[in-house]
Amino acid sequence: MAPNTAESGGDKASFLRSIKLVAWSFLGIRSNKGYRDDLAKVNPMHVVLVGLVAAVLLVVGLISLAKWVVAA
Repeated sequence: MAPNTAESGGDKASFLRSIKLVAWSFLGIRSNKGYRDDLAKVNPMHVVLVGLVAAVLLVVGLISLAKWVVAA
């Protein structure tokens, strides 16, 4: 049985929307209305997953930058 393409496309759109939501949240420049609209359309597990990955990448990036600056 073939997977439902509309459902899988919706999951992909929700995941991409989650990435956008987390990126705007990290920058802190999201409007309240846009935030609420996005929050109503995303899967909470996607937001948590993207948030954790983004936080890890931020920390690793900052540590790498600090090591590079100190080594120079």
